[in-house]
Amino acid sequence: MSLLQLMFVFFYVGLFTIGGGLVAISLMYEPIVGGGLINSEDFYNMVAISESTPGPIGINMATYIGYELYGPWGGIATTAATVLPSLIIIMLIAKFFSSFHDKPLVKAAFTGLRPTVTGMILVAAVQVFEIAILKGSPTPESTSWYNVFNIPALIFYIATTLTLLRTKLHPIIVIAAGAVFGVILL
Repeated sequence: MSLLQLMFVFFYVGLFTIGGGLVAISLMYEPIVGGGLINSEDFYNMVAISESTPGPIGINMATYIGYELYGPWGGIATTAATVLPSLIIIMLIAKFFSSFHDKPLVKAAFTGLRPTVTGMILVAAVQVFEIAILKGSPTPESTSWYNVFNIPALIFYIATTLTLLRTKLHPIIVIAAGAVFGVILL
């Protein structure tokens, strides 16, 4: 895939990412991994790093993938391609918003987008969970927990989830602990 084609992929991702960065991951996965540019494990490692770094995950992923495939100019180009649709749309909305924000069709469109975005976020969460916690796809031969789950990762996931639910610990601390855990134990 040429840099121009990759920019088009990220322009598409930027255009249809409604609901946040996890939606962007769902949209990126097929053309990037399915297109053979990066394998699934590397893609989700990039997701983990992009979530750990400051800034929106979708833009971090675009920059990371562009840089990984085409160097610094690739990172700049894919980032610009991801941001450009939002910039254009926001400028158009700002110009015309007062004339259409109360229209029933606009309200109905936003009502329909909410469950769609929720579903796309759920798909991305399940995909990340599969890579992080499961040892590949379960098979009839893999009947024990040890053969299906990455036990250290599962224990860490449960512990951090319970910690976040029961305390006021800042998520940044959990993210940093996850990075250390991944480097040291996995």
